[in-house]
Amino acid sequence: MRAVAPALLAYAAIRALGLLVLAGWAHLADRSARQLLSQRWDSLWYVRVVEHGYDFTLTAPDGRVLSNMAFFPLLPWLEEGVSTLTPLGPADAGLAVSAVASLAAAWGVFQVVELVYGRRAGLFAVALYAALPVGVVQSMAYSESLFVALAAWALYATLRGHWIAAGLLASLAGLTRPVGLAVAAAVWVGALLALRADKTRPRWRPVLGALLAPLGAAGYVLWVGVRTGSPFFGYLDVQGAWGNGFDGGLAFARFIGDLVVSTPAAGLALAAGVLVVPWLYWRGVRQGQPAPLLTYCGIVVALALCSSGYFGSKPRLLMPAFPLLLPIALALARAKARLAWTVIAVAAVGAAVYGAFWLHGSGPP
Repeated sequence: MRAVAPALLAYAAIRALGLLVLAGWAHLADRSARQLLSQRWDSLWYVRVVEHGYDFTLTAPDGRVLSNMAFFPLLPWLEEGVSTLTPLGPADAGLAVSAVASLAAAWGVFQVVELVYGRRAGLFAVALYAALPVGVVQSMAYSESLFVALAAWALYATLRGHWIAAGLLASLAGLTRPVGLAVAAAVWVGALLALRADKTRPRWRPVLGALLAPLGAAGYVLWVGVRTGSPFFGYLDVQGAWGNGFDGGLAFARFIGDLVVSTPAAGLALAAGVLVVPWLYWRGVRQGQPAPLLTYCGIVVALALCSSGYFGSKPRLLMPAFPLLLPIALALARAKARLAWTVIAVAAVGAAVYGAFWLHGSGPP
């Protein structure tokens, strides 16, 4: 706790700044910050899972039938549990779960980075994670904080060789978001490397961890398939009705191209921002990030950038790829303290303002 305390304090301070700016903006706009965080967009769909089970659908104006089976079950299960044990309703329970999970996520990110690069790098990695432009999502009744918490601790368990814990945490991550398969893949890579590196230790633990890792995601996808009458493609059909699919990034590329033509400044800025992502990944490779981290991060990035769907959500979908932040965290850890914390402060203020602006928009994050 003494090691992680500064990182958790920095995280809490940055997120508190974001919430204060959001509350002030909402007051001036005569809106409710609580409602913006817990009762819009995906948050409503998680509540519908609690209230209606997986039998709720909406028909879009173009005739598509949108099912709440697109949303994985762990967060609504926790919302239901908290609302059963406390006076909180499901939406507020979602905020409570996210608040606890966000601290667990920050702690997990610190443990991973400290293990690989040291305590100071861990501190700045957590501060950068808190100060992401889309960091406000970490405080919403969304599943991102819960997923990152489970993913980070699964990765830490993998790096430490705690295979049963790694497999169980990866399975829970797979019950949280479809990208949970990235965590399972990281456990597989870590287990394979462990089996190849040391043939004298008992082999059943890494094998069992690898077998446990995909059960959450695979089990839910198969269950949706059985419910929809198509065991292997049912979940893809559900996501397809939402306009989500994997097209190798063609739709996103067309979106950027159209934006460059219609609004050159915004289009070029977006293109530059997208190019930064593979550059940061490559820097992580050059800096020797462990193979499980690179596997996890690469799959998260690929699924975020190469899927079709609502393009405004791509920054949020990239948020779990926290290993992308490690090259910047290492640079800040080596810089003078005044410069490093000035960068963090500027990023925190920018994230607070952008987060408030984002949530007051018409589209979902």
